[in-house]
Amino acid sequence: MKTFKYRAKAVDGTTVDGVIEAYDEFEAVNQIRRTCPVVESIKPVKTEHKVNVDLNEPLWVSDKTLAITANQFFIMLKAGLPMARVIELIAGQTTDKLMKKILNACAADVSAGYSLAGSLEKNGKKIPAVFIETVRAGEESGTLENSFQSLEKYYSRAHKTKKKVKSAMTYPIMVLVIAIIVIAIVMVVLVPTMTDTLQGMGTELPGVTKALIAMSNFVGSYWYIILIVVAVVAIALFAYGKTEKGKLVYSKIRIKLPVIGRITTYNAAAQTANTLATLIAAGLPLAHALDIVSRVIDCKCVGEELNKAVAELENGNSLGDALASSKYLPPMLVEMIRVGESSGSLEETLRTIGTFYNEEATSAADAALAMIEPMITIILGVVVGFIVIAIYIPMFNMSAGGYR
Repeated sequence: MKTFKYRAKAVDGTTVDGVIEAYDEFEAVNQIRRTCPVVESIKPVKTEHKVNVDLNEPLWVSDKTLAITANQFFIMLKAGLPMARVIELIAGQTTDKLMKKILNACAADVSAGYSLAGSLEKNGKKIPAVFIETVRAGEESGTLENSFQSLEKYYSRAHKTKKKVKSAMTYPIMVLVIAIIVIAIVMVVLVPTMTDTLQGMGTELPGVTKALIAMSNFVGSYWYIILIVVAVVAIALFAYGKTEKGKLVYSKIRIKLPVIGRITTYNAAAQTANTLATLIAAGLPLAHALDIVSRVIDCKCVGEELNKAVAELENGNSLGDALASSKYLPPMLVEMIRVGESSGSLEETLRTIGTFYNEEATSAADAALAMIEPMITIILGVVVGFIVIAIYIPMFNMSAGGYR
């Protein structure tokens, strides 16, 4: 709700100054005219908003929360409950603080007679456009229950895929972090304590030992500078990746990498097919649905191609022809879209191909992880072997000299 300050003329001709809360200026004027027929002026009141940061509140609504919420909407609407009451019940049940805040705001708007999609668009800045547009399409076509059912399946599938990849990545990442910490401790603590001993042996130190001591001295002397440089570079790269140009550049780099590129391509294909199928099922026109997909897809370079395809669709071309020149989407996806269009079963075809590419992305991720683990082991073995050899060669040389 917004606050408006107004001046109006009452029925008896007296001037009335007041403040009123309404969804927008039109509603405010209608409310004022109930008591004051003539509205002379009205303007929104600028209020100072205090930023209350809740560290326990999520930064965005998760796929799991969206799936659960969509399922609750489907069940309650199917039972015949009024929309405003449904929103209040779900808001009271959810444990996600961000979703609770959004739904509580929506409940007030919907009770005042506004659509759920419009209220979600106003209050749910951290809810994906796919969710909002599917709800809007369901409201406009009178198939809101089916829209929520589609959303539940879509976000359940997305949550399971992300959860599997995340769990698979946990082990190698933890091993790598622990290894870096151990090596840093060895370089900063262990090697310096042995440097005097090695240099006091009275023998010429081999090059590998001198290199280890030089690296240890450098890390020990400039560790804080190294940390600052690494932090600055990481923050700069992260900030650049948040810009539109950065997203495009990073997506092109990812999609061209040997192993990661295949996973990125399969994920983009699966996301394109699944999201498009969900939006079409909700009743959105194909061009509008493709436009939404182009804006929400994770891979920015694929999103740009989809955005160009929207213009071709609006010019009368088929979706298959519009995507035929794509450099980043798999050719099989384009061909299956053509088959779906020609057979009149595009939605079903998209769901089938989306499931296929989900499985392909998961298999590619598993294969990549199977390669990463031995690679980490080999790299750690080389580093540890270098340290051990650098320390023990002088000792072996001294022992051999003493023996002779």
